[in-house]
Amino acid sequence: MNSGLTVVYLVVVLGLVFEFMNGFHDAANAIATVVATRVLSPFAAVLMAGVLNLVGALSGTAVAVTLGSGIVDPRAVSEVTVAVALLSATLWDLITWYYGLPTSSSHALIFSLIGAAVATGGFSVIVLSGTIKTIVGIVYSPVIGVVFGGAFMLALYWLFHRSRRSVVSGLFGRLQLLSSAYMAFSHGGNDGQKTMGVIALALFTAGLLGPRFYVPFWVMVACALAMGLGTTLGGWRIIRTMGHRLVKLVPVNGFAAETAAGTVIEIATRLGVPISTTHAISGTILGVGMVHGPRNVGWQVAGNIVTAWILTIPACFTMGYLFMLALAGLGSLGIGLPPTR
Repeated sequence: MNSGLTVVYLVVVLGLVFEFMNGFHDAANAIATVVATRVLSPFAAVLMAGVLNLVGALSGTAVAVTLGSGIVDPRAVSEVTVAVALLSATLWDLITWYYGLPTSSSHALIFSLIGAAVATGGFSVIVLSGTIKTIVGIVYSPVIGVVFGGAFMLALYWLFHRSRRSVVSGLFGRLQLLSSAYMAFSHGGNDGQKTMGVIALALFTAGLLGPRFYVPFWVMVACALAMGLGTTLGGWRIIRTMGHRLVKLVPVNGFAAETAAGTVIEIATRLGVPISTTHAISGTILGVGMVHGPRNVGWQVAGNIVTAWILTIPACFTMGYLFMLALAGLGSLGIGLPPTR
């Protein structure tokens, strides 16, 4: 079998494993609040999130195109570059899952890809427009989440401040079913497309897509199924961090956090911006919690989350870069890697 095709098959397998881990690792994004407020049982919540992650992942390809052709020059890297990026991002996901840290699978993949691409062809392979778009998303999505989540929570309090607590809890207990479904759909739409993009990148570099970059339908379906399955199995360590230790939530808080985060993510998805769904929901949960006063927020846990966010970028860039150099140094795969510039 042609060695290049072997690597493409490896990329597809690694991509589906990463997408499964993405769903497993990021299950908390969609269901932490609905589990914490006891609106749904954990089993019902993960089943609902898994189905809607799948549907969301099939809703478009704008983010996939950004990942596949807007971060690094697809003509300057190889399918091995993509395989190394997926390996690095999956390893980072496993490490942070083990410690229960809700880091961004998206940014793990993006910066692993950038690191491996720089090792392959130098810094000139980076597409500045797409990379800047991603960095803007890194900086602004949690900030917008805090502001939007807090403002939405204040608006709800103003609208319902004369209502009895039991009425509010009953109403938003039902409405939170919709908000968690919305969050699950938007999570699938943004996160689900990222692996589609890198698998399509490998297919393109191997010459299997022809002269024009696009995302094949079978790649969309396979990635959506992998993410849905991963979400259905769930990531309980991170659910405990997001839904119980960061902020104490009641149904109206959960509704506000999920609706705000889902809206931020949906806007980014339709614009083709690969933001972190973890950043978005963490920001809105913090914003909602701060409405009740700073003491309502677990600042030590929030600090640990921010630290993990900051570590993701250099750690994944470095792993991708070093893994790629190690493979190139071995020189035993017989695959024609683009020369390092």
